[in-house]
Amino acid sequence: MIIAYWILAVPLAGFYCYAGALKVTRSRDRLRPMMAWVDRMPMAAVRALGTVEVLGATGLILPPLTGIAPWLAWAAALGFVLLQTGAIAVHLTGEDPGITLNVGLTALAAVTAWLALGL
Repeated sequence: MIIAYWILAVPLAGFYCYAGALKVTRSRDRLRPMMAWVDRMPMAAVRALGTVEVLGATGLILPPLTGIAPWLAWAAALGFVLLQTGAIAVHLTGEDPGITLNVGLTALAAVTAWLALGL
């Protein structure tokens, strides 16, 4: 179960670290081609969301790796499930049909959270 956790957690953390770093560092104009929803949100909220994503990615990796508070990996994965649930809602209310990635990330985070219970 630990190997399965790492197989899922590392790519999930990599995705969120990358996406979060983009939200923290790029301007609205540079984010718009990838994330059309940024026009409907204040940039402060986009930056905060990026920060949460980077911190969550760190929470998936560091606690199990160091053995310090490994329950935080479960909390981070569960946080990503909640984050993606909100993202699906934002996409649907904005008439953006592209929720396939969000549904996949929700499922991946849910399985990762379940596997994190065995750490």
